[in-house]
Amino acid sequence: MTLPPFEGFGLGLRPQHYSDFLETEIAVDFVEVISENFMVRGGRPLYMLDAVRERYPVALHGVSMSIGSADGVKPDYLRQLKALADRVKPLWVSDHLCWTGVEGFNSHDLLPLPYTEEALDIVCANVSRAQDVLERPILLENPSSYLTFADDEMSEVAFLAETCRRTGCFLLLDVNNIHVSGANHGFDPYAYLEQAPADRVRQMHLAGHSVGKALLIDTHDQPVPDPVWALYETACRRFGPAATMIERDDDIPPLAELLAELQIARGLASPWMRAA
Repeated sequence: MTLPPFEGFGLGLRPQHYSDFLETEIAVDFVEVISENFMVRGGRPLYMLDAVRERYPVALHGVSMSIGSADGVKPDYLRQLKALADRVKPLWVSDHLCWTGVEGFNSHDLLPLPYTEEALDIVCANVSRAQDVLERPILLENPSSYLTFADDEMSEVAFLAETCRRTGCFLLLDVNNIHVSGANHGFDPYAYLEQAPADRVRQMHLAGHSVGKALLIDTHDQPVPDPVWALYETACRRFGPAATMIERDDDIPPLAELLAELQIARGLASPWMRAA
């Protein structure tokens, strides 16, 4: 399965900005929506998404696939997601390298995985199953994390690279998450970028975070900070300007503020645009 690169700049579509996207021309190349918010049979959410889809390409970003679950990805979930993807015809479908629940329990959180060969086998089996059902490759996003496991046998980026090699999936690199996890665990975020498989990166997320007493917290409620912008510039140099999105999930500002941030991303990425 292949997934051609897409050089574009987008925003996460949030209810506060629905009217803006439907009533005016917004300077974005795509929007990203949370898949689970639209995995319904009908009603206003799908009506809004259909209307937006007529004006902008859409990427589907999930939070509940639970690709790391030992009991596998749920068939009902995959069937609902496929129905949505068939309807929307998205640029791509993505989710996180994590697990969210087991045996019918959903924590509604992105829980960390041990980076072991056993976990790698489980993740690869689940990715392959998801791609078979969806009939398309998926993108996996690197999560923010706040702990590591004593039994870890490899780094997160090595785990992701091997998952891509075995399954043919692609990567959604969250640049903020790399910065947050690097600060929390003491690894070099720039070395992380060097070790990521450049040919598999199809999207990048940019966001802000909060500073806790001992850790950085991935709250997605702040503007993109300078260290993340610097890391993004290096990512563009290494990967080219993969599709980039500003992600804000709380304390959402007026649309103009997010578009101003997106313009910064365009400027940093422009030297590596293929058209340049």
